[in-house]
Amino acid sequence: MADKATISAPSTPVETAPARPNRNALSRGRIAAILGMLTVIGIVAGMAYWFAQQKYIYTDKASVTAPLIKLAPHAPGELKKVYVEQGDTIAANRAVARVGDEMLMSVVRGTVIDVKKDLGAIYTPGSAVVTMVDPRELRVMAQIEEDKGLKDIHEGQRVLFTIDAFGSRQYEGIVEAVSQTNRLGDVVFNISDKREEQEFDVKISYDRNEYPELQNGMSARVWIIR
Repeated sequence: MADKATISAPSTPVETAPARPNRNALSRGRIAAILGMLTVIGIVAGMAYWFAQQKYIYTDKASVTAPLIKLAPHAPGELKKVYVEQGDTIAANRAVARVGDEMLMSVVRGTVIDVKKDLGAIYTPGSAVVTMVDPRELRVMAQIEEDKGLKDIHEGQRVLFTIDAFGSRQYEGIVEAVSQTNRLGDVVFNISDKREEQEFDVKISYDRNEYPELQNGMSARVWIIR
């Protein structure tokens, strides 16, 4: 008698659920990627700053200025009359005020930046009634500390500067002169003693016809190209 064949049902493959991603591992990976990116950005920014420091000498201690022209009497007298206003642009040899019997006259064409109007007050020689500037003498005057690149500044260097009143607009000029003597600086402290920061004036000229909006007293930021 023949053996009976045994028929078995085909086995059904067992499906296994996909492994769940390890959230902690993903978080660590993202954090590592972000830190790596920040490190690269920091290195690039640091290099950009270093290269900028090599290319420019920067200061925000700067302003547009001109020598003051002070009109005062030759002899003591009472201020009797004033003929000009602050902001006026006046010609040379124009009467600006009367002190006693003396008429004060402008010596150059310029802009009035200060006027005394206390009629009846006594003014003496050296006491200015009217103060002016000659627009032709306007310069950007920058203060540079002796250890912040002063040795690399010389006449004829190209300069970029901005004026606070005009935001980020960029102006150009050239170094006209570097002061041969220091100006009084701030007192700084170190571990051993007390010293002064030695600052020197750098005079920067520019095309006054191209930038007529620049006025005496405006604050500036300066980049001198090495």
